[in-house]
Amino acid sequence: MKPLLEVRGLTKHFPVEQGFLSRGKKMVRAVDDLSFSIAAGETLGLVGESGCGKSTTGKLIVQLLEPTAGELFFEGKNITHQSGRERRALARDIQIIFQDPYASLNPRMTVEQIVTEPMKLHLNLGKKELEQEVLRLMNTVGLPSFYRNRYPHEFSGGQRQRIGIARALALKPKLIVCDEPVSALDVSIQAQVLNLLDDLQEEFGLTYLFIAHGLNVIRHISDRVGVMYLGNMMELAPAKPMYANPLHPYTQALLSAVPIPDPKAVKNRILLEGDVPSPINPPSGCRFHTRCRYATERCKLEVPVLQEVEPEHFVACHLMDER
Repeated sequence: MKPLLEVRGLTKHFPVEQGFLSRGKKMVRAVDDLSFSIAAGETLGLVGESGCGKSTTGKLIVQLLEPTAGELFFEGKNITHQSGRERRALARDIQIIFQDPYASLNPRMTVEQIVTEPMKLHLNLGKKELEQEVLRLMNTVGLPSFYRNRYPHEFSGGQRQRIGIARALALKPKLIVCDEPVSALDVSIQAQVLNLLDDLQEEFGLTYLFIAHGLNVIRHISDRVGVMYLGNMMELAPAKPMYANPLHPYTQALLSAVPIPDPKAVKNRILLEGDVPSPINPPSGCRFHTRCRYATERCKLEVPVLQEVEPEHFVACHLMDER
């Protein structure tokens, strides 16, 4: 069975300007040789510290950024370098929900205008059909129909994110990139939005790439989880094995920091020393070796390969060779 989306060696470097003489000599290595796939109907959670390249990966997939290298395949078709017309057509199948539910909405447009905008660009619908679609979408995401003539500033954060979800659903896409869609919301509202996304996936057969830095959020919604660090994939596995038995030292440290809602529980916290290295000048070998308690000379010199060490469990770590 072919995956819905396949990412092969995806790379994105941003040039850093440091004056006239040194312009373009340094690069921010936001995403470096990233590979994974997503099956139809699946939710892949992408997690990691801020600045690890998660959001850049999402923007590359929805064609908001042009990759430096690598390839993207959607339904078996190479979509890496497409013309403007091809990209517009692809927008019907791949949509994005942004992190900030206010900044991503035009403050001068009503809910009805926001939701119908993509339909006017891509679908040949009459005025009455557009009105019916707006009412259907608002009902789907849990917004009363009489809100359709209101503006974004008249809504709460959770309601604004529901508007963003309705806009993403307008073209009936197959894949939705959720770029930290609940990180700007209160915890109680986060649960509501996550449950809504779950319900929509079941109802419409959606596929999600869910980007977040909250491990509890990722655990709740994901079928598989990918852990990124400095633009590289460190570990990729189904959610249950990942949380029950993390194999990469970085994943182990991340999960050890997740709070347990039990004041009597004793948890061994793994503290990482030092800060995340600069993506302008990442460490040689394994990107994580400068903060890893198991690092050896090999880790400093040789880049580990993401390899399958258990069924469907992939890890990029030299320690796995000993297994």
